[in-house]
Amino acid sequence: MDPVLILQLIAASVIGAILYTIIGIAPGTDETAVLAPVTLVLVLSGFEPIVILAFFISAIVAKKLTDSIPVAIAGIPGGVMSAPMVEHAMVLKKHGMPEISIRKMASGSVIGTIIAVPMSLLMANLIAPLSDEITQYASQIFLGGAIFLALMTKNRWIALLSIVPFAFLIQGLRMFYWETGIVPEDQTVFTSFFLGITIGPVILKLAELLNGRIRRSLPRYGKKDIAMRRTAKTKGFPNPFKILNRKEIGTTSLASVLGVLTFFMSPVGMTIFLGETLTSRIKDPVKKAARAISSMDGLTNAAYLSGTLIPLIAIGLPLSPTAIGPAGPLFNAPPVLTEENNIHHLLSMSDFIVATLIGSIIAISITFYITIKYAQQICAFVFRFIPHEAMLGVFFGLVIMLAYMDAGIVNIAGVIVVALVAGFLHRKGVNYGVQFMTLYAAPWLVSLFL
Repeated sequence: MDPVLILQLIAASVIGAILYTIIGIAPGTDETAVLAPVTLVLVLSGFEPIVILAFFISAIVAKKLTDSIPVAIAGIPGGVMSAPMVEHAMVLKKHGMPEISIRKMASGSVIGTIIAVPMSLLMANLIAPLSDEITQYASQIFLGGAIFLALMTKNRWIALLSIVPFAFLIQGLRMFYWETGIVPEDQTVFTSFFLGITIGPVILKLAELLNGRIRRSLPRYGKKDIAMRRTAKTKGFPNPFKILNRKEIGTTSLASVLGVLTFFMSPVGMTIFLGETLTSRIKDPVKKAARAISSMDGLTNAAYLSGTLIPLIAIGLPLSPTAIGPAGPLFNAPPVLTEENNIHHLLSMSDFIVATLIGSIIAISITFYITIKYAQQICAFVFRFIPHEAMLGVFFGLVIMLAYMDAGIVNIAGVIVVALVAGFLHRKGVNYGVQFMTLYAAPWLVSLFL
């Protein structure tokens, strides 16, 4: 491989690791909302596919390593995937061990990554011979995936009933663009609708703030006081296999393997289910919390990596919640990448291996070290100087820009409509997985009624 390209892979991985180390610590940053827009910008900017993949892998590993820090210190999830760990992290904090919580979760993430990378590459090779059959029935699989994920949610009937109307909204806007000549008939608006779904909850909340009655009824808070206890400094490069005990390593490894095998299922659902199941018999609350958070963090990392790599390498279609969400631009980012010509088609197996190894190794080397050694200092800096709202504002600006690039100013209105509906559905319990699967299945589903 060209040495210049190797240097580009390393540079992209370093940037991804540093950027998402900071973003991961910021409280409440949804994985899809912060990963998808940046990845999409890189794709549309014309970067080499292998460089984009290395950046994305590094970003995933770094984000999952650091989003546990605000959980351990302040009981605030750094992302959606870290929310199930809050209860267990608070048990350790109550017993005066927040630093133990950070180290256990970060070590679990490293083990999850170490297991997920080779397993994902192996599973992708095993599934690859079936790719033609799977591709032939892609639309039906997307619809089946939407139904399956809807049935897994708490408000399953609302989720099920939303699939057809939401598909009609998506396809109806596309048909309106075609009929009015805003978009040529051989071009399909996808990217901006994808991002509209991603940022839907934020748009809905902003729209509600325009209502004076709702705005006046919201609670008012002063400055929040977050107490952080000083921890002992760690010397040298931390070893995750020494931070976790044997039982924790065993449980985390098992959870990571199961996370890879269930790559097509909801990562949040599997994290809650397996995390609680694997620790249900432990009586001591401290031991149970430590075992739960390490295994949950290992599982989330494994689920995200496998959910990206297996569909990307083996099939070329986003047939997992992770592939449809954060990794969506790797599969479909018109006009640069399409379902018929995406990273699956552009990279060889050796390219996938090199990009994945460089991205994950660099992210672990940088972010794991920083997480264990400087977690509290970084967390204090982010809480004090980087508002959550500022990050959301940046991503909102990206969505508006890309909506305009897709289909002009009319599409900005269309994306806002999609975002409002998606935000409302999300509030009612229809998760991102159901909505993204519906987005992919919409053309075929609507054609059944015409």
